Amino acid sequence: MSSSSIGSSSIARGASLYRPYSRSSSTSSISSIENLPPRTLARVSKEVRDLMRSPPEGINLVVDNETGLPASLGEIVAEIEGPQGTPYEKRFFRLKLVLGAEFPTAPPRGFFLTKIYHPNVDMSTGAICVNTLKRDWSPETTFSYILSVIRCLLINPFPESSLNDEAGKLFMGSYDEYSKRASLMADVHGRPHSSNAMPEGDDESDGRTDSPTKRKSRMEPGMNPLASKNSNSISSSNGGGKLGSKQASGRRMSKKKSLKRL
Repeated sequence: MSSSSIGSSSIARGASLYRPYSRSSSTSSISSIENLPPRTLARVSKEVRDLMRSPPEGINLVVDNETGLPASLGEIVAEIEGPQGTPYEKRFFRLKLVLGAEFPTAPPRGFFLTKIYHPNVDMSTGAICVNTLKRDWSPETTFSYILSVIRCLLINPFPESSLNDEAGKLFMGSYDEYSKRASLMADVHGRPHSSNAMPEGDDESDGRTDSPTKRKSRMEPGMNPLASKNSNSISSSNGGGKLGSKQASGRRMSKKKSLKRL
């Protein structure tokens, strides 16, 4: 995708895809959870189960691959799919909701972990500015609703309350330029649809909640198109006898010559 370049303060190729979130803040998360009453903990657990069982459109809860549960109930980590028709489409963005000791009387704090160019997201901290987590907060507000609102924020930003002034001004004055910059950031830092591997900089213990069918398709080599292709290549070369060996040897010699030329 061609677009005008963005300054080094806005984007840096090769930088870590995600901001640190699990190890660096685990102590504060645990202490916050310990201060929550049992009734609140029960509510958080129920909401997490609901998110895993029936996630909103375009949203996946991030869980530990071994336990199948969030790494901490003090930080709800999820992955949002960029809505179609926006600069963020065809990319996934990770975020977290941090629960404080006063939850649910006080709202959680929201942060994007994936770097994103958006009027309502702070470029340096990933902090999210949305009324649902501020003046419109209600103790009855669910995680599912919060995540859905944040995804809608990718469709309809509110530049009047921007945390990224540059993005807010571009959105209001030159949407095409804003869209180019946001798209470039999304291409660099967002996870593409075709990527099943964990991006560099991610916590290895985290995974996305998928349906059993999706997990099966990723885990079984026989259902992997790449694995099937490799298997066919191996079987055909083994079944060709001496002729297959000669052809393979010729291909290896040709490859070596090509490498020497490079």
